[in-house]
Amino acid sequence: MRKNWVYLVLLAIAVAEALATGNRIFFVLVYLMLAVLILSFIWSWVNISGISVAREARTQRAQVGRLAEERISVKNGGRFSKLWVEVRDHSDLPNHRASYVVGNLPRGQQRGWTVRTLCQRRGRFTLGPITIKTGDPFGLFKRIRHAPQTMGLVVYPATVELPYFALPLGELPGGGARRQRTHYVTTNVASVRDYAPGDSLNRIHWRSTARHNTLLVKEFELDPTADIWVFLDMERRVQAGQVTEPREEDAAAPFWEQHTFKLDPSTEEYAVTIAASLSKHFLSRNRAVGLLAYGQTRELLQSDRGERQLNKILESLAVLRAQGRMPIAEILASEGTRFGRNTTVIVITPSTDPSWVTALRDLSRRGIRGVGVCIDAESFGAAHEMGPVMEALAANGILSYRVREGEPIADVLAQRALQF
Repeated sequence: MRKNWVYLVLLAIAVAEALATGNRIFFVLVYLMLAVLILSFIWSWVNISGISVAREARTQRAQVGRLAEERISVKNGGRFSKLWVEVRDHSDLPNHRASYVVGNLPRGQQRGWTVRTLCQRRGRFTLGPITIKTGDPFGLFKRIRHAPQTMGLVVYPATVELPYFALPLGELPGGGARRQRTHYVTTNVASVRDYAPGDSLNRIHWRSTARHNTLLVKEFELDPTADIWVFLDMERRVQAGQVTEPREEDAAAPFWEQHTFKLDPSTEEYAVTIAASLSKHFLSRNRAVGLLAYGQTRELLQSDRGERQLNKILESLAVLRAQGRMPIAEILASEGTRFGRNTTVIVITPSTDPSWVTALRDLSRRGIRGVGVCIDAESFGAAHEMGPVMEALAANGILSYRVREGEPIADVLAQRALQF
């Protein structure tokens, strides 16, 4: 804009001098400047016409600590070559540098580039929109076109491998009959039904098929294996630490060097990562896992098995925030009535109030086994100590783990749990 004003001021001066002096050189200068002004205006208009932008994400799911990849391409569908085209991205994914300047784009050609971004923050993000900017060679006129198309990207929380995480000793692998239908093939056949397109051939019950002269398939019930429930404490009052902004140097580094990731020093991020890791750990062992948390709203995922359940849990944890108001002790007392004997409840909390240990002890009297994963809020800068809670857990014979800021989660949860 400043260049335009300077050019117009120079044109006005040239016109004034030409009229005042009548010198031919000033008239030639005025005509030349007018010609450049008109040519630049036409050039900028032609340069923006026929430009289209397309973006394609490799996947709409990513995970903290891994790379999100997408490809953006610019196509020149106009009749003339484009001198330069600036593509400016307005995505809200942290450190997502997708903006690019394309130079000398011939007619009918397209130019593309791949963008790889290290995901450092869980949540739901938007890729796009895009602004296309171009102009004339003299920079007198700028043309802008908006491409409002956007794409959603969900970044799951980070997970760590926990091959040696221990459940309460003496836990029975079996429980009561579930009487719940499942699409998994188990050892418990409940009934038969008519064949439906898509049913696997190994589910056909051939004796019933021969008897009724129509294809019948077996329906199964879940194995009577004890469920595992993850209770995640998202009460705002008990949280400590802070979420740091993504580092600029990570975005500037080559993508093959963007492999290091460190959790934010906050109890919220540690708790979510532990919940995601435990869910993945048990689901990979074909256990039924449920999730319960009070964040922005009451988040309840009924226990189930398989990859689909893991995706549902990670999807919920991706957007869960520590905005709850109900203490974990009250949640255990109110929600614990839904569980039967041999259910395992894993409580992940930074709370230093021993009352939640009492609520977990009351559940154990009903045959519900408890595990406490305590996020040491004191190591994150909180004033309260975790010592009384750990002593209460030990006094009640409840397995417990203590996670401090900066300690590798995998190493801490791989150690022998504290039980007295």
